[in-house]
Amino acid sequence: MEISQTDMAAIWLTLRLASTVTLLLLLIGTPMAWWLSQTRSKLKAPIAAFLALPLILPPTVIGFYLLVAMAPDGVLGQLTNGLGLGSLAFSFWGLVLASMIYSLPFVVQPLHNAFEAIGARPLEVAATLRATPIDRFFSVVMPLAKPGFISAAILGFAHTVGEFGVVLMIGGNIPYKTQVISVKIYEHVELFEYEQAHYLSVLMMGFSFVVLLGLYLLRGTKTKFGMRF
Repeated sequence: MEISQTDMAAIWLTLRLASTVTLLLLLIGTPMAWWLSQTRSKLKAPIAAFLALPLILPPTVIGFYLLVAMAPDGVLGQLTNGLGLGSLAFSFWGLVLASMIYSLPFVVQPLHNAFEAIGARPLEVAATLRATPIDRFFSVVMPLAKPGFISAAILGFAHTVGEFGVVLMIGGNIPYKTQVISVKIYEHVELFEYEQAHYLSVLMMGFSFVVLLGLYLLRGTKTKFGMRF
């Protein structure tokens, strides 16, 4: 069976979305996870719980409130329209924002665990050598937390690829614009195009297996401190 042009477009859009979201989440999630691993503030628990909300909340709840925020009279809608950017709803960047919120804990938590596993001793040693906080982070923390970064990137990418509810509510089902692979499978099923749905579903199953296999292999890799991720 030949894959259709719209199916291929949905696959490439999904990969583009997942790559963009993963990169942005690593940039944003790294300082969040570092703060959570180092702070003793009383706000740590409430903030950690807030960041982990997407793990429990139904995607439709997140999608609904994002749609409200993106409406012309919503907070985000007023901001983007005021900047001349138009509405984020039913756009690629609207999908990016929604996916970042929904996948945030899948990036922050692995990084948080990796940072906590390092402990204070390596940083104290680096400090005695007059390394600045920034030097300590980039020369000590990041190399030791490498498995955590890999896990965060894999989980963030895979979770974004597998999203359905949030992307359907925010992006709808617009071919070549917001139609990702999960929504495309749903469309095939609605149209009784079971052969095409089966083909894309097999691709998703194969991708999911490769991701899980990679995570299990990575989890078996020990750091110098004997920790597993």
